[in-house]
Amino acid sequence: MFAPLRSQPVWVIIPVSLLLFLLGWHFFVSLGGYDRFILPGPLDVVRQFNLVIQDGRLLRHTWITVSEILPGLFIGLLVATPLGYLLAKSPLAERLISPYLIASQAIPVIAIAPLLTIWVQSVYWSRVLVAVLVVFFPILVNVVAGMRAVPSELYDLMRALRATSWQVFRKLELPSALPIVLAGLRVGATLSVIGALVGEFVQPKSQGLGFLLVTARYQFKTDLVFVVLITLAIIALTLYGAVILLEKRLLRWQSKS
Repeated sequence: MFAPLRSQPVWVIIPVSLLLFLLGWHFFVSLGGYDRFILPGPLDVVRQFNLVIQDGRLLRHTWITVSEILPGLFIGLLVATPLGYLLAKSPLAERLISPYLIASQAIPVIAIAPLLTIWVQSVYWSRVLVAVLVVFFPILVNVVAGMRAVPSELYDLMRALRATSWQVFRKLELPSALPIVLAGLRVGATLSVIGALVGEFVQPKSQGLGFLLVTARYQFKTDLVFVVLITLAIIALTLYGAVILLEKRLLRWQSKS
């Protein structure tokens, strides 16, 4: 039954699977007789999408959240990359810093976020910092793993060729570690959405998708909750796809080789 579907390209499989999901959702709601505030149907969600787009609420709150996600992802990458390189190259730095980094991951971000709202006066930057905290560790781990994945024989070759430290980094370490680092960036790109949302939960200020989600929940507008969740998923997929495009561009040499 599924053999012909498996042979189809992705651009055919995705719309077909989405259509089947929506039909299943519609019939499940219709046959179950659920009220709209408990489980809205896909048509209810589409109508709510149209409503919040027309009145400008969705675009306004989405822009606020995206403006928190992108700096959080960029700052997390900017901090995690050199620190990961240091941990991978320096055993002393790893022994001194790693225990604190590992211990910090045992503390839920939702518990740290209220402290950031106290320490950071700016509502915007406290939300961005929550996204940074969520993004930071996955990227850091992948940077360390990528640097340690470089074969030692290649270091011997670079020393035999009398390469400088900069040449070793540019010609050997960076190309070898880049696939693993970009895999960490993919994870960080999706987690940055969660980080910004947590920041908006903790620091609500009448703006952002987190605020819109909380408002919809308290007003029992389940269709609006679905709209926000779908919008967040679209943002995460867009960021994930952007990293994949970046990965294809930066790793073209792999396909050529």
